[in-house]
Amino acid sequence: MQHAGGAPLPPPSRPGQPPATVWSPAAHHPQGHPGPAPATPPGFGTGPVPPPGVPSTHMPAQPAPPPHAPAPAGPPVPPAPQAPPAPAGPPAHSAPPGQVRPETTGHVTLPPGGPVGIPHVPPAAGAPDVTATTLAVLLIGPAGAGKTSVAKYWADRRRVPTAHISLDDVREWVRSGFADPQSGWNDNSEAQYRLARRTCGFAARNFLANGISCILDDAVFPDRPVVGLGGWKRHVGPGLLPVVLLPGLEIVLERNAERSGNRRLSDEEVARIHGRMAGWYGSGLPIIDNSHLDVPSTARLLDDVLARAIASPPTW
Repeated sequence: MQHAGGAPLPPPSRPGQPPATVWSPAAHHPQGHPGPAPATPPGFGTGPVPPPGVPSTHMPAQPAPPPHAPAPAGPPVPPAPQAPPAPAGPPAHSAPPGQVRPETTGHVTLPPGGPVGIPHVPPAAGAPDVTATTLAVLLIGPAGAGKTSVAKYWADRRRVPTAHISLDDVREWVRSGFADPQSGWNDNSEAQYRLARRTCGFAARNFLANGISCILDDAVFPDRPVVGLGGWKRHVGPGLLPVVLLPGLEIVLERNAERSGNRRLSDEEVARIHGRMAGWYGSGLPIIDNSHLDVPSTARLLDDVLARAIASPPTW
């Protein structure tokens, strides 16, 4: 019997006999999502249920009702409501031959990150405009030198997309088991600093592979070149441009006193780090003394230093 709404109804059952099959409206719906189920008329059940431990495939088959069995008396079953037709969407555009059209949006294939090379500037172009050049910068300095402030300001105001990657921020991703620098240097501190440098290096390569410049800041010591500059060169590439930010000790102590949390070190530790950083003098790396410079002035001087470094790359 055909239902008025288009969905077939199950065959009626005989008195005292369960129905021959279990009827599922979803099996007859073209989309697999039927509308509200109609009310079950008298005489319809849910089908035979096997006893516990007996598979349903071993249940004896129920004989089908005779073809001319009379339908049970009762009110007629109302037709099942039909869902309104879905609005027609825009026509699908076929992809060119040999090209698979993506079924979802927002999936962008990114190029693999590779070792960073020094930006090439044609000789006829003269002094390069570093504000519009994609490059990678390593800003070196002691705690309190103003590396983070200068790096953020410099990255915010460039003509090309630029990211700021802070080694301290990445290192502090470690929560449980964090090696606090205030507790001294140990094997855990060494391991977490090296891991943070490698993570920052991978991030820098990926940014640059997608046309985004980056500036990294770290307290790299000149008396440990293999761990410091050597590590950055391995992780980022030979095109990384290192610049040292080294104000006077009094300025560093004042700025460190304004810090809070685990980034504030003791005066003795700040003085010791500053003394080690003085070894960068005579190393060949460009050095900026920002003792009497504000952040915008230091950022402008950084652009001048980078322009010279691109024209004549430092040996490191």
